[in-house]
Amino acid sequence: MKKKNIKAYCILLAISLSALGTKAQQSIDSLQKQNKDSVINVAFGKVASRDVLSAFTSVNVVELMKKSYGVNSLDNLQSFVGGYNGNIWGQAPLILVDGIPRRASDVTMSAVQSITVLKDASSVALYGSRASKGAILITTKRGAIKPLSIDVRANTGLLVPKRYASYLNANEYMPLYNEALRNDGLPERFTSEEMYNTSLGTNPFRYPDLNLLSSEFLKKTTFRSDVFTEISGGTEDATYYSNIGFGYNNNLLKLGEAKNNNDLNLNIRANVDMKVTKWLKATTDAAIVVDNNYSARGNFFGAAASLRPNDDWFSYLVPIDKLDLTNPSLQNIVDNSNQIIDGKYLLGGLSSRQTNDLSQILASGYIKNKQRSFMFNVGAEADLAGITEGLSFSTRFSLDYTSRYTVGYSVGYATYQPNWETIDGNEVITSLQQFGNDGVSTNEFIGTSLYNQTISLNPQLNYKRTFNQKHNFTGALIGWGYMTQVSSDPDTDAGSDYHQIRNTNIGIQGGYNFNHKYYADFTGSVIHSAKFRKGNRSAFSPTGTLGWRISEEDFFKNSISFIDDLKLTATYSSIKQDLDITTAASDYYLHQGNWRNDAWYQWRDGVAGGFAVISGRGDNPNLTFVDRKEFRVGLDATLLKKSLSLNANYFRQNINGLLSQGLATVYPSYLTGNGDFQPWLNFNNDMRTGIDFSANFNQKVGQISYSLGFVGMVYNSEATKRDEVFQDDYQYRVGKELNASWGYVAQGFFQDQAEIDAHARQTFGGALKPGDIKYQDQNNDMIIDNRDQVQLGTNSGGVSPFTYGLNLTLKWKNLTFLALGSGQMGAIEYKNNAYFWVRGASKYSDAVLGRWTPETASTATYPRLSTNSLNNNFQNSTFWSYKNNRFNLTRVQFTYDVNQAVFKSASFIQGMSIYANGDNLLVVSKEREMMETNFGSAPQNRFYNLGIKATF
Repeated sequence: MKKKNIKAYCILLAISLSALGTKAQQSIDSLQKQNKDSVINVAFGKVASRDVLSAFTSVNVVELMKKSYGVNSLDNLQSFVGGYNGNIWGQAPLILVDGIPRRASDVTMSAVQSITVLKDASSVALYGSRASKGAILITTKRGAIKPLSIDVRANTGLLVPKRYASYLNANEYMPLYNEALRNDGLPERFTSEEMYNTSLGTNPFRYPDLNLLSSEFLKKTTFRSDVFTEISGGTEDATYYSNIGFGYNNNLLKLGEAKNNNDLNLNIRANVDMKVTKWLKATTDAAIVVDNNYSARGNFFGAAASLRPNDDWFSYLVPIDKLDLTNPSLQNIVDNSNQIIDGKYLLGGLSSRQTNDLSQILASGYIKNKQRSFMFNVGAEADLAGITEGLSFSTRFSLDYTSRYTVGYSVGYATYQPNWETIDGNEVITSLQQFGNDGVSTNEFIGTSLYNQTISLNPQLNYKRTFNQKHNFTGALIGWGYMTQVSSDPDTDAGSDYHQIRNTNIGIQGGYNFNHKYYADFTGSVIHSAKFRKGNRSAFSPTGTLGWRISEEDFFKNSISFIDDLKLTATYSSIKQDLDITTAASDYYLHQGNWRNDAWYQWRDGVAGGFAVISGRGDNPNLTFVDRKEFRVGLDATLLKKSLSLNANYFRQNINGLLSQGLATVYPSYLTGNGDFQPWLNFNNDMRTGIDFSANFNQKVGQISYSLGFVGMVYNSEATKRDEVFQDDYQYRVGKELNASWGYVAQGFFQDQAEIDAHARQTFGGALKPGDIKYQDQNNDMIIDNRDQVQLGTNSGGVSPFTYGLNLTLKWKNLTFLALGSGQMGAIEYKNNAYFWVRGASKYSDAVLGRWTPETASTATYPRLSTNSLNNNFQNSTFWSYKNNRFNLTRVQFTYDVNQAVFKSASFIQGMSIYANGDNLLVVSKEREMMETNFGSAPQNRFYNLGIKATF
């Protein structure tokens, strides 16, 4: 993002903060009223919120769940956390559940106590390399000293599709495809008789008009239901907590076996905290997650996006009542078929499409995906005050195991291509061409079997003590290591890893504050990585932070009365990491050269030859860690008698030492080609800068109290060093955004052949014709090729230049209203999927209705139609780009807390809440319809839910 855009967004931020008068605390949930002594979960410990120096946000999920129902543990987090949009400051974070690397899906929202988003380098340094791009700490609930308490929450709701992609029906498609053929100088495919018979619709099996995205195949709604039960309590000697959750949802399809598609999950977790002696505590946690998915074979929505309405006159069903009864061979086929659909149809096919997704769904069986996860923690904490006051030791061991396997039922089936004839005015099938054979199978089989296992160990020695009630010291010596062995990633089915995923580091922390006014902190970590040669496998990551509660100074108190509290912090960090030491081929041994024997040599006379050994990569024994050098300045303030809170962080990151092979600038060109000596180098550098902010305003007017929150981030990135050589200066990536989007500048359509002849030659293949897209010749060499690509904007794939979130809570008596939203601005995307880039004989969408013709030359919104691939028209360019600005209304919920007086005489129930909410309700954008449409996959849904929570 350019500097002028940063300035504009900063002005927007200032206006927004002034207008909203909102409250944000670095260490607090945007919606929760906190006092200055609240405790926040941070890396390997807890800290009073007023003493936190790093950049992070903590969300109190227990309080949030009282007015916002969700299942996903990270549900709508972007509405509460500035700088977070799935990434943290533009980078993918490490997810930790109770301090262990785990999937966020391993825990449901009802079992979560709090979520802490660690943003800056100083807050993640103790985690070593694996969390060097940020971390999210999910802390689950634990028991408390209280009588037995049982909370039950039940929900059920409807999922309503937002919209489906709009494709042309057969009557619209046929004349346009004929037009495309004429444009290519080819004879028309569809006759007027065929088009007429199709329009009549009297025989859809001979003249099909297939629309898979219709009520014939899809339900209007699906449903999702879940039940959660929490049991907790305890005494001074032991406390306990357990959570049992069950969820189920069905699907939209009405066709064949797909009618039974469903997802079922069971999540059970429990923990016990025990006081063994006065100085020793022990904890144990266990969780079991069971996920079952049942699905028919075949990709229905993929077929809906690709199967043309009358694809070569393909009909997926062949009507038995249209068979020629005078032909005994046809009756014999029916009598011996194992696949009579609804008692009326055989399965249809073509010589060019002998099987298809619809037949798969109807006849080939099903797949049951089963995933089982077991998670176990055990820990102990010892108070070592007997040795010295303030000293303690804790340790924790964890073992996680996840397995995934499939159980399938598969059977072969025959399909038939009918031969239609008109006999005595009746349309009948006189013969059938068979493809394949019906199979017989009654046994399920085990398909893929995958697993991963994580073992973690964390011993740590802590020191915390106050002298003379003013001098506060903290210290920690931490060991942390974990190892993940993967046969295959349960989410991606990636292949087995030769090397286990490992993280080993030793962390050290020392801090001091004087009377909670002046702060100093040093945090560092010694990390280890096997990705480098011996001698280079260890590194030190130091961070230093200073803080000043300026509001405690006399000069401040005497001159500024409307600011209740103001704390300034500054951090410099140098975090080493090996996450970016990776290539598509391997993550390890990149420092070593290698040789291969896949080159062929041949004698001059061509009569003999053989394999030669050539260099595959050169050595670089100095390959080392990537370094995240970061400077951050933070502000944390409360104003107007604590009704207004503000938090902001300015950060500047320099990521140095990213990989390059020096192909362009470091080594001479004769070392490239089939066999090179170029090693991997720590060469490329990136820079990220930005301001994240968080704000909230709490106030009460009469009987109505409200909280309005506004969070966001202004973000910029830049490639500061690259291994690159371009002929034209405007193509250098150095100085451009990391997610810069490159493409061509479109200049409309060619209107005639004379214009084509006078323009620069476009080199994308195929003969240009009027109606094709014309591109700007950037370097005036009269050739349009990749040297004419320029930066068209910033892609939102990582993070947009401006992201934001909103949360609003209104409370009147026992009724609470909540609204959540999020949005982004400043990025571009391209309409470059198969819905818009209609190539050759692809399915036609309504996008082509605006195609160029000589008659519509002045108003056309789409290039001319063609049955060729026509690569010229399907290039990322300004023609296909659009601004990805959007605001999402993600949730609205009404909650009614039943008056406690109702339950005074009840012995078994303590309280009850009833709520109704809607999710994913609205997208506000110029491109709203497209943004709410999925292409080639199941649709986006609005979710309308009713729920009840009762405490016993």
